[in-house]
Amino acid sequence: MNTNYIIRNAFPSEFEEIGKLLIRVYSQLEGFPKENEQPNYYKMLANISDFTNHQETELLVAVDENNTILGAVVFFNDMQYYGSGGIATQEKNSAGFRLLGVDHNARGKGIGKLLTLECIKKATENKQKQLIIHSTLAMKTAWEMYEKLGFKRSLDLDFMQGELAVFGFRLPLIS
Repeated sequence: MNTNYIIRNAFPSEFEEIGKLLIRVYSQLEGFPKENEQPNYYKMLANISDFTNHQETELLVAVDENNTILGAVVFFNDMQYYGSGGIATQEKNSAGFRLLGVDHNARGKGIGKLLTLECIKKATENKQKQLIIHSTLAMKTAWEMYEKLGFKRSLDLDFMQGELAVFGFRLPLIS
């Protein structure tokens, strides 16, 4: 069955559901810290809509024809609001995305790639020089997709979040 997925900005009425989806996704990742280990991280996921209070920050969702939320990502057209450790927030002429998550029932359907491609498109349209992302070893399956899309590991963006190693990637954009 061929389903058409739509990538769009999340509606405020969907914010709470998106937060719950991301908490489900991240808490079930093998090797990723649990809620009791990094409570502030999970609080951030629950309050995912807080990111949209910043200019040029968008909460994007992937939905099917029934408007079922299948995945989400936060796109930052201004890295000062990116909110990670390390040097990423000081990067100029750069966009980034964080907190990409796809519902377990929607895995393997290309939802993560569609969300990533939408972020690449937005960064390109906004004439940014690069797109920055971070990942962890628990998300190693996504690394292959990112690398196929042209993202390169950038050791200078790596940082530690508590005891969790976080790895940076850059995608150079031609404007």
